[in-house]
Amino acid sequence: MQLPIVSESAVSSSKQPAESTDGVRGRYAVVSLGCPKNLVDTEQMLGRLDEEGYAMVESVDTADFVVINTCGFIDSARAESYGAIDEMLALKKAGKLKNVVVTGCLAERQQGKLLEDRPEIDAMIGVFGRNEIVSVIDRLQSGIEEQEKVFRPAPIRPLSDAVRRAVTPRHFAYLKISEGCDRLCTFCAIPKMRGKHYSKPIEQVIDEAKRLGESGVREVVIVAQDTTYYGKDLYGEPRLNELLIELDKIESIDWIRLMYFYPMYIDDALIDTLANAKRILPYIDMPLQHASDTMLKRMSRKTTRASQEEILAKLRDRIPNLIMRTTLITGFPGETEDDIDQLCDFVATQKFEHLGVFTYSIEEDTPAAKLPNRVPAEVAQARYDRVMEVQQKVAFEWINSRIGTVETVIIDSPLPDQEGVWIGRTRGESPDIDGIVYVSGVDPDDPLEIGDMIDCEIVASDGYDLVAAPL
Repeated sequence: MQLPIVSESAVSSSKQPAESTDGVRGRYAVVSLGCPKNLVDTEQMLGRLDEEGYAMVESVDTADFVVINTCGFIDSARAESYGAIDEMLALKKAGKLKNVVVTGCLAERQQGKLLEDRPEIDAMIGVFGRNEIVSVIDRLQSGIEEQEKVFRPAPIRPLSDAVRRAVTPRHFAYLKISEGCDRLCTFCAIPKMRGKHYSKPIEQVIDEAKRLGESGVREVVIVAQDTTYYGKDLYGEPRLNELLIELDKIESIDWIRLMYFYPMYIDDALIDTLANAKRILPYIDMPLQHASDTMLKRMSRKTTRASQEEILAKLRDRIPNLIMRTTLITGFPGETEDDIDQLCDFVATQKFEHLGVFTYSIEEDTPAAKLPNRVPAEVAQARYDRVMEVQQKVAFEWINSRIGTVETVIIDSPLPDQEGVWIGRTRGESPDIDGIVYVSGVDPDDPLEIGDMIDCEIVASDGYDLVAAPL
């Protein structure tokens, strides 16, 4: 069944819903799934709804409608998105919700099929239709019945994220510098969901960063599908170095953290900037996916183990106390025991401070889905376990080496039911994906506040986490 696309004029022409007696046009709950880049999209949509008089509530029990921003990246993410949609549709069927609106990557990728399987969904907004969230909600809240439920305009240059309602704690935020991806990695469907690579102009990124700093954000986490490719589409060459030089000048921000580095377009000037910056942390997330040349070629990564080792050595040599994170895949079609031997040797040799592993997930409409020699799921999982066993030794060695040192900790939250204990992170831990630091021994009469940055002595380790005492 081919569903029509809602035109901008059809959506925008809806009459305005009447305000309630307290001046609120409608109450909504939100479910945001997926990566930090998706979270930025959520915050932008919520900001627009807030500006137009809609009020976000903490529970769907008091909401008129719910917005579900979905992820469609891998099997487990899609299953989570489907589960959230079905849960909200059940509440709608029970009369506890008026409308269910699905946005994001799954809405972009599945389009009509998702609506055909779940016709109770009231509206679907693709990745590039997020600016129309208010128009779509206005129409639904007004009770206008239209057959068109899918809003999916063509990919456009990155939309402004200046209008946002923070979902993260006030002291840190994600800053998206580009959208989409020009890489054609054979396992990845992101280009099909988020389109080609489009960079925000440097001036726009700087303006958004300053707004974040002025709002109280102390740590800005730079995200994109391909950070090192930033600017290639706008300026004819990568301009990440120039962008970081300008970001490093923003005095209202304390920490700038870098995520999603592709191992290309990293030149000496960029490394010098990273090594000498005041606010850019010596922390780089560089998803490498594999270390076997055979696998890298089948994945169309345009790198080799030797080239990866060369750039890692250069970064380690020139950036003091550099902390590296990477992500790997096991069980890719055609992977052999020799390939996994090479990967384990690479992990043991490179000693990444942080490392995550995924087992390969078959993605429809990607070249890898057609590759022969599929690896059985149980074999992929066993290889996952093997890589993580190697990494655990590396990580624990690094964690234990920090005991007795003094590091600055940014406070994220109090530890529930533990008076005087707080949860924080050092420069070595990115929000939500790395370990945490338990700060204990805090005077209950002089408690810390979320967003405080304090010097602590690392006194112990607890698995992948640390225990620290304030100086």
